[in-house]
Amino acid sequence: MSDRPLRILTYVPTGLLRRVGDSFPTVELIQIPEQGELEAGVEGEILLTQTWGAPNSGEVMQRGIRWVHAYGTGVERYPFDTLGPAQLTCSRGASAIPISEWVLAVMLAAEKKLPQTWVTHQPEHWNIAALGGLDGKTLALIGFGGIGQAVASRALAFGMRVKALVRRPRPSPIDGVELLGDLTQLLHDADHVVVAAPSTPETRQLLDADAFAHCKKGCHLVNVSRGGLIDQDALHDALENDRVGLASLDTVTPEPLPEGHWLYSHPKVRLSPHTSWSGPGAFDELIEPFLVNLRHWLDEEPLEYRVDVSLGY
Repeated sequence: MSDRPLRILTYVPTGLLRRVGDSFPTVELIQIPEQGELEAGVEGEILLTQTWGAPNSGEVMQRGIRWVHAYGTGVERYPFDTLGPAQLTCSRGASAIPISEWVLAVMLAAEKKLPQTWVTHQPEHWNIAALGGLDGKTLALIGFGGIGQAVASRALAFGMRVKALVRRPRPSPIDGVELLGDLTQLLHDADHVVVAAPSTPETRQLLDADAFAHCKKGCHLVNVSRGGLIDQDALHDALENDRVGLASLDTVTPEPLPEGHWLYSHPKVRLSPHTSWSGPGAFDELIEPFLVNLRHWLDEEPLEYRVDVSLGY
Protein backbone atom coordinates (compact mmCIF):
# COMPACT_ATOMS: atom_id res chain seq x y z
CA MET A 1 0.00 0.00 0.00
CA SER A 2 1.24 3.48 -0.89
CA ASP A 3 2.34 5.83 1.88
CA ARG A 4 0.53 8.64 0.07
CA PRO A 5 -2.56 9.85 1.98
CA LEU A 6 -5.98 8.85 0.70
CA ARG A 7 -7.04 11.47 -1.83
CA ILE A 8 -10.65 12.59 -2.27
CA LEU A 9 -11.48 14.65 -5.34
CA THR A 10 -14.45 16.89 -4.64
CA TYR A 11 -16.82 19.13 -6.55
CA VAL A 12 -18.47 19.97 -3.21
CA PRO A 13 -16.88 23.15 -1.79
CA THR A 14 -14.33 22.20 0.84
CA GLY A 15 -15.85 24.81 3.16
CA LEU A 16 -18.79 22.42 3.62
CA LEU A 17 -16.49 19.49 4.37
CA ARG A 18 -14.94 20.58 7.66
CA ARG A 19 -16.15 17.40 9.35
CA VAL A 20 -14.24 15.25 6.88
CA GLY A 21 -10.95 16.87 7.83
CA ASP A 22 -11.83 16.85 11.54
CA SER A 23 -12.76 13.15 11.52
CA PHE A 24 -10.05 11.98 9.12
CA PRO A 25 -7.06 14.35 9.43
CA THR A 26 -4.81 12.19 7.22
CA VAL A 27 -7.20 12.32 4.25
CA GLU A 28 -6.42 14.84 1.50
CA LEU A 29 -9.33 16.78 -0.03
CA ILE A 30 -8.66 18.16 -3.52
CA GLN A 31 -11.13 20.68 -4.94
CA ILE A 32 -11.66 20.18 -8.67
CA PRO A 33 -13.50 22.26 -11.30
CA GLU A 34 -16.81 21.06 -12.72
CA GLN A 35 -15.83 21.77 -16.31
CA GLY A 36 -12.72 21.27 -18.39
CA GLU A 37 -9.73 19.00 -17.98
CA LEU A 38 -8.03 18.47 -14.65
CA GLU A 39 -4.44 19.48 -14.18
CA ALA A 40 -1.86 16.80 -14.90
CA GLY A 41 -1.14 14.62 -11.88
CA VAL A 42 -4.47 15.24 -10.13
CA GLU A 43 -5.67 11.81 -9.06
CA GLY A 44 -7.82 10.33 -6.31
CA GLU A 45 -9.47 7.17 -5.11
CA ILE A 46 -12.80 8.75 -4.13
CA LEU A 47 -15.01 11.35 -5.80
CA LEU A 48 -17.41 13.46 -3.73
CA THR A 49 -19.96 15.01 -6.06
CA GLN A 50 -23.33 16.66 -6.37
CA THR A 51 -26.17 14.28 -7.19
CA TRP A 52 -26.20 15.43 -10.82
CA GLY A 53 -22.47 14.97 -11.40
CA ALA A 54 -20.61 17.48 -13.57
CA PRO A 55 -19.80 18.04 -17.26
CA ASN A 56 -16.33 16.53 -16.81
CA SER A 57 -17.39 13.53 -14.69
CA GLY A 58 -16.25 11.11 -17.36
CA GLU A 59 -12.74 12.54 -17.44
CA VAL A 60 -12.52 12.69 -13.64
CA MET A 61 -13.39 8.98 -13.43
CA GLN A 62 -10.21 8.26 -15.41
CA ARG A 63 -8.11 9.64 -12.55
CA GLY A 64 -8.19 6.51 -10.40
CA ILE A 65 -11.67 6.86 -8.88
CA ARG A 66 -13.05 3.64 -7.39
CA TRP A 67 -15.88 5.03 -5.25
CA VAL A 68 -18.26 7.93 -5.94
CA HIS A 69 -20.43 9.48 -3.23
CA ALA A 70 -23.29 11.80 -4.20
CA TYR A 71 -23.84 14.55 -1.63
CA GLY A 72 -27.64 14.30 -1.58
CA THR A 73 -30.45 11.80 -2.11
CA GLY A 74 -32.03 11.83 -5.58
CA VAL A 75 -29.48 10.60 -8.13
CA GLU A 76 -31.73 10.28 -11.18
CA ARG A 77 -29.68 12.93 -13.04
CA TYR A 78 -26.30 11.36 -12.31
CA PRO A 79 -24.36 10.23 -15.43
CA PHE A 80 -24.34 6.53 -14.54
CA ASP A 81 -22.60 5.66 -17.78
CA THR A 82 -19.41 7.33 -16.52
CA LEU A 83 -19.09 5.09 -13.45
CA GLY A 84 -17.47 2.05 -15.00
CA PRO A 85 -16.66 -0.43 -12.19
CA ALA A 86 -16.75 2.25 -9.46
CA GLN A 87 -19.28 2.00 -6.64
CA LEU A 88 -21.89 4.76 -6.20
CA THR A 89 -23.37 5.74 -2.84
CA CYS A 90 -25.51 8.68 -1.75
CA SER A 91 -26.70 10.45 1.39
CA ARG A 92 -29.99 8.58 1.40
CA GLY A 93 -32.22 9.52 4.33
CA ALA A 94 -29.96 12.29 5.62
CA SER A 95 -32.67 14.95 5.19
CA ALA A 96 -35.54 12.81 6.48
CA ILE A 97 -36.09 14.80 9.69
CA PRO A 98 -36.39 18.32 8.22
CA ILE A 99 -38.38 17.07 5.23
CA SER A 100 -40.81 15.11 7.41
CA GLU A 101 -41.26 18.16 9.64
CA TRP A 102 -42.02 20.24 6.54
CA VAL A 103 -44.63 17.70 5.47
CA LEU A 104 -46.34 17.78 8.86
CA ALA A 105 -46.21 21.59 8.80
CA VAL A 106 -48.01 21.86 5.46
CA MET A 107 -50.57 19.21 6.42
CA LEU A 108 -51.33 21.07 9.64
CA ALA A 109 -51.46 24.37 7.75
CA ALA A 110 -53.99 22.86 5.34
CA GLU A 111 -56.19 21.53 8.13
CA LYS A 112 -55.95 24.64 10.33
CA LYS A 113 -56.38 26.98 7.33
CA LEU A 114 -53.13 28.82 7.81
CA PRO A 115 -52.25 31.50 6.92
CA GLN A 116 -55.70 32.51 5.67
CA THR A 117 -57.24 32.56 9.17
CA TRP A 118 -54.74 35.08 10.59
CA VAL A 119 -56.42 38.47 11.05
CA THR A 120 -55.09 42.00 10.52
CA HIS A 121 -58.34 43.81 11.43
CA GLN A 122 -61.45 43.06 13.46
CA PRO A 123 -63.17 39.98 11.98
CA GLU A 124 -66.89 39.49 11.62
CA HIS A 125 -66.85 36.83 14.36
CA TRP A 126 -64.59 35.93 17.27
CA ASN A 127 -64.36 32.34 18.55
CA ILE A 128 -65.91 30.85 15.40
CA ALA A 129 -64.06 28.88 12.74
CA ALA A 130 -64.44 25.67 10.77
CA LEU A 131 -60.98 24.16 11.15
CA GLY A 132 -59.93 20.61 10.44
CA GLY A 133 -57.39 18.34 12.10
CA LEU A 134 -55.05 15.45 11.41
CA ASP A 135 -56.52 13.12 14.04
CA GLY A 136 -58.47 10.37 12.30
CA LYS A 137 -57.46 11.46 8.81
CA THR A 138 -55.88 9.07 6.30
CA LEU A 139 -52.37 9.64 4.98
CA ALA A 140 -51.19 7.94 1.79
CA LEU A 141 -47.43 7.78 1.33
CA ILE A 142 -46.06 7.14 -2.14
CA GLY A 143 -42.66 5.73 -1.18
CA PHE A 144 -41.60 4.31 2.16
CA GLY A 145 -37.88 4.92 2.44
CA GLY A 146 -36.20 7.10 5.03
CA ILE A 147 -38.37 10.15 4.32
CA GLY A 148 -41.61 8.21 4.08
CA GLN A 149 -40.91 6.41 7.35
CA ALA A 150 -40.03 9.67 9.11
CA VAL A 151 -43.32 11.19 7.91
CA ALA A 152 -45.23 8.09 8.99
CA SER A 153 -43.89 8.04 12.55
CA ARG A 154 -44.81 11.70 13.01
CA ALA A 155 -48.24 11.28 11.41
CA LEU A 156 -49.05 8.35 13.70
CA ALA A 157 -48.29 10.57 16.69
CA PHE A 158 -51.05 12.89 15.44
CA GLY A 159 -53.54 10.02 15.32
CA MET A 160 -53.54 9.59 11.56
CA ARG A 161 -54.23 6.36 9.74
CA VAL A 162 -51.14 5.73 7.60
CA LYS A 163 -50.66 3.55 4.55
CA ALA A 164 -47.79 3.44 2.07
CA LEU A 165 -47.14 2.27 -1.48
CA VAL A 166 -44.18 -0.09 -1.88
CA ARG A 167 -42.73 -1.96 -4.87
CA ARG A 168 -42.79 -5.34 -3.18
CA PRO A 169 -45.07 -6.53 -0.34
CA ARG A 170 -43.23 -6.83 2.96
CA PRO A 171 -43.91 -6.45 6.67
CA SER A 172 -44.01 -2.84 7.76
CA PRO A 173 -41.00 -1.70 9.82
CA ILE A 174 -43.34 0.67 11.68
CA ASP A 175 -46.30 -0.68 13.64
CA GLY A 176 -49.56 0.82 12.49
CA VAL A 177 -48.52 1.47 8.87
CA GLU A 178 -50.29 -0.56 6.17
CA LEU A 179 -48.14 -1.38 3.13
CA LEU A 180 -49.87 -1.68 -0.24
CA GLY A 181 -48.77 -2.52 -3.74
CA ASP A 182 -51.70 -0.95 -5.61
CA LEU A 183 -51.81 2.80 -6.26
CA THR A 184 -55.59 2.95 -6.72
CA GLN A 185 -56.16 1.22 -3.40
CA LEU A 186 -53.75 3.65 -1.77
CA LEU A 187 -55.40 6.80 -3.12
CA HIS A 188 -59.14 6.21 -2.98
CA ASP A 189 -59.74 7.32 0.63
CA ALA A 190 -56.65 9.39 1.42
CA ASP A 191 -57.12 12.88 2.84
CA HIS A 192 -53.43 13.72 2.39
CA VAL A 193 -51.21 12.19 -0.32
CA VAL A 194 -47.45 12.60 0.16
CA VAL A 195 -45.06 11.85 -2.70
CA ALA A 196 -41.72 10.63 -1.31
CA ALA A 197 -40.58 8.02 -3.84
CA PRO A 198 -37.38 8.15 -5.89
CA SER A 199 -37.52 9.43 -9.45
CA THR A 200 -37.06 6.52 -11.85
CA PRO A 201 -38.47 5.58 -15.27
CA GLU A 202 -41.01 3.45 -13.36
CA THR A 203 -42.28 6.38 -11.25
CA ARG A 204 -42.22 9.09 -13.93
CA GLN A 205 -45.65 10.79 -14.00
CA LEU A 206 -46.98 8.14 -11.64
CA LEU A 207 -49.65 10.61 -10.62
CA ASP A 208 -51.38 11.15 -13.96
CA ALA A 209 -54.99 11.83 -14.94
CA ASP A 210 -56.02 8.26 -14.17
CA ALA A 211 -54.41 8.35 -10.73
CA PHE A 212 -56.03 11.67 -9.87
CA ALA A 213 -59.40 10.28 -10.94
CA HIS A 214 -59.06 7.70 -8.16
CA CYS A 215 -58.20 10.27 -5.48
CA LYS A 216 -60.64 11.22 -2.76
CA LYS A 217 -62.32 14.45 -3.83
CA GLY A 218 -60.69 17.49 -2.23
CA CYS A 219 -57.54 15.67 -1.07
CA HIS A 220 -54.31 17.49 -0.22
CA LEU A 221 -51.30 16.59 -2.40
CA VAL A 222 -47.77 17.09 -1.04
CA ASN A 223 -44.64 16.52 -3.13
CA VAL A 224 -41.18 16.36 -1.52
CA SER A 225 -39.69 13.98 -4.09
CA ARG A 226 -39.23 15.17 -7.68
CA GLY A 227 -41.57 17.12 -9.91
CA GLY A 228 -41.38 14.44 -12.60
CA LEU A 229 -43.49 12.02 -10.53
CA ILE A 230 -46.51 14.25 -11.17
CA ASP A 231 -48.12 15.00 -14.53
CA GLN A 232 -48.48 18.74 -13.92
CA ASP A 233 -51.07 19.19 -16.70
CA ALA A 234 -53.18 16.49 -15.08
CA LEU A 235 -52.66 18.16 -11.71
CA HIS A 236 -53.95 21.44 -13.14
CA ASP A 237 -57.13 19.69 -14.27
CA ALA A 238 -57.49 17.94 -10.90
CA LEU A 239 -57.22 21.27 -9.09
CA GLU A 240 -59.74 22.89 -11.42
CA ASN A 241 -62.34 20.15 -10.91
CA ASP A 242 -61.69 19.96 -7.14
CA ARG A 243 -60.43 16.37 -7.25
CA VAL A 244 -57.36 17.85 -5.54
CA GLY A 245 -58.29 20.56 -3.06
CA LEU A 246 -54.77 21.81 -2.37
CA ALA A 247 -51.26 21.05 -3.63
CA SER A 248 -48.23 21.84 -1.45
CA LEU A 249 -45.25 21.44 -3.74
CA ASP A 250 -41.61 21.64 -2.73
CA THR A 251 -40.51 20.10 -6.03
CA VAL A 252 -41.73 20.80 -9.55
CA THR A 253 -40.51 20.46 -13.11
CA PRO A 254 -38.56 22.20 -14.42
CA GLU A 255 -36.60 23.74 -11.58
CA PRO A 256 -36.54 26.65 -11.40
CA LEU A 257 -39.94 27.26 -12.95
CA PRO A 258 -40.00 29.94 -15.63
CA GLU A 259 -41.54 33.29 -14.78
CA GLY A 260 -45.29 33.32 -15.35
CA HIS A 261 -45.78 29.56 -14.88
CA TRP A 262 -49.29 28.74 -13.68
CA LEU A 263 -48.03 27.05 -10.52
CA TYR A 264 -46.87 30.42 -9.17
CA SER A 265 -50.33 31.94 -9.17
CA HIS A 266 -52.87 29.14 -8.85
CA PRO A 267 -54.98 29.77 -5.73
CA LYS A 268 -54.88 26.10 -4.72
CA VAL A 269 -51.10 25.72 -4.96
CA ARG A 270 -48.57 26.41 -2.23
CA LEU A 271 -45.15 26.42 -3.82
CA SER A 272 -41.75 26.42 -2.14
CA PRO A 273 -38.38 26.48 -3.93
CA HIS A 274 -37.14 22.97 -3.04
CA THR A 275 -36.19 23.92 0.52
CA SER A 276 -37.96 21.27 2.63
CA TRP A 277 -34.55 19.68 3.32
CA SER A 278 -33.32 22.78 5.16
CA GLY A 279 -32.91 22.71 8.93
CA PRO A 280 -30.34 23.15 11.68
CA GLY A 281 -27.21 21.20 10.80
CA ALA A 282 -28.61 20.14 7.42
CA PHE A 283 -25.24 20.19 5.65
CA ASP A 284 -23.60 18.18 8.43
CA GLU A 285 -26.36 15.59 8.19
CA LEU A 286 -25.80 15.28 4.45
CA ILE A 287 -22.12 14.51 4.97
CA GLU A 288 -22.72 11.96 7.76
CA PRO A 289 -23.38 8.97 5.43
CA PHE A 290 -20.14 9.77 3.61
CA LEU A 291 -18.22 9.76 6.90
CA VAL A 292 -19.75 6.40 7.84
CA ASN A 293 -18.70 4.97 4.50
CA LEU A 294 -15.26 6.56 4.59
CA ARG A 295 -14.57 4.61 7.77
CA HIS A 296 -15.84 1.44 6.03
CA TRP A 297 -13.59 2.19 3.05
CA LEU A 298 -10.50 2.63 5.18
CA ASP A 299 -11.31 -0.56 7.07
CA GLU A 300 -11.96 -2.41 3.79
CA GLU A 301 -15.58 -3.10 4.76
CA PRO A 302 -18.69 -3.08 2.51
CA LEU A 303 -20.22 0.34 1.90
CA GLU A 304 -23.69 1.38 3.03
CA TYR A 305 -26.18 3.68 1.21
CA ARG A 306 -25.33 2.07 -2.12
CA VAL A 307 -27.18 3.09 -5.27
CA ASP A 308 -28.59 0.32 -7.45
CA VAL A 309 -27.73 1.78 -10.84
CA SER A 310 -30.14 -0.61 -12.59
CA LEU A 311 -33.02 0.87 -10.59
CA GLY A 312 -31.71 4.44 -10.50
CA TYR A 313 -31.76 4.88 -6.71
